[in-house]
Amino acid sequence: MPRELSESTVSLVKATVPALQAHGLAITRRMYERMFQNAEIRDLFNQSHHGETGSQPQALATAVLAYAQNIDNLGALAGAVERIAQKHVGLNILPEHYPHVAEALLAAIKDVLGEAATPEILTAWGEAYWFLADILIGRESQIYSEHAAAPGGWVGWRDFVVAEKRRESDVITSFVLKPADGRATLPHRPGQYLTLWLEIPGGAPLKRNYTISSAPGDNGYRISVKREPQGAASNWLHDQAQPGDRLKAAAPAGEFVLPETTERPVVLVSGGVGLTPMVSMLSALARQSAGEAVHFVHGALSGATHALGEEVRALAKASGGRIRTTFFYEKPRAQDVQGETYDEAGLVTPEWLAQHTPLRDADYFLCGPRAFLRAFVNGLVSRGVPPSRIHYEFFGPADELLAA
Repeated sequence: MPRELSESTVSLVKATVPALQAHGLAITRRMYERMFQNAEIRDLFNQSHHGETGSQPQALATAVLAYAQNIDNLGALAGAVERIAQKHVGLNILPEHYPHVAEALLAAIKDVLGEAATPEILTAWGEAYWFLADILIGRESQIYSEHAAAPGGWVGWRDFVVAEKRRESDVITSFVLKPADGRATLPHRPGQYLTLWLEIPGGAPLKRNYTISSAPGDNGYRISVKREPQGAASNWLHDQAQPGDRLKAAAPAGEFVLPETTERPVVLVSGGVGLTPMVSMLSALARQSAGEAVHFVHGALSGATHALGEEVRALAKASGGRIRTTFFYEKPRAQDVQGETYDEAGLVTPEWLAQHTPLRDADYFLCGPRAFLRAFVNGLVSRGVPPSRIHYEFFGPADELLAA
């Protein structure tokens, strides 16, 4: 464990909270500008969170503020630390990369705050940065070691082959990835993702996270990718990638996972492409010969965008009634038949969950767009579901914008 922070450092960092509230986003934007002047460091990151969506600077600003506010109560940040460590492992961040971040962060604080960033403030933030960095480095080292020691595991980038490409809906296509060396792969935990390294002709390498939508196994992975209008990686996968193509992947990562044992009913709630980790979780739950009830609730725009529906229905049918499914279509088409292709017209709501699922007895797993999650996390908490039984994930950099 790193050495405890000094009292003076804690006091000085907490004193910067008002400045971070006012200027945090400017600081993180400047930090990334400085870091990305180094092409080697720039290429470590998923640039879709910077160029295509611009969401990472805001997420980091939120995280830095939370760190300053809780620097004397770091237990409150345990979940955030684990999310960051898992993301770093997916990107193969190593200890030697941390000094580049420290240099850029401290310089950005000075650039933005000017004379207010006194030598004492910069020294305190330097100590606070390395305190957190040492925690992350230790956790990441542990994860890398676990990956290296596990059957089928690996560290770094491993070559995979696109073994199968299958269109699931108008906007989602699945890719089955098999290891190029023909050897076993590390069985993922349901809910985890793969980080892919894509070499696209004429451009810089792209790194993207895609949730594994298949059941855990040792012979490869399936990802189900939504085409994003401005998504360089998703459009390349949909339009150009073909069976036989090669790409690189890091070992499965992510903290949004199904527990190894479930002691309560499980409710899986998703919107759009958020169903991908839920299908993996459902497949794992379906393999159990017995267990608590499972409710699979999914919302799509219509049958045109609904992916993996037949697979989910087949799992439910084979469960003997233990698995129940409900599909919502916001705007059903004429050919979408209620009672056959979907169950409810409109949107999934917390009110519906309160009436049709074991609200106070179940564990809830949620995945979808940010607005979807904000509504459901807050909606479930307000109806008496303990926050400890609400688990959620969304696509993009993690932040703390959800009030629970």
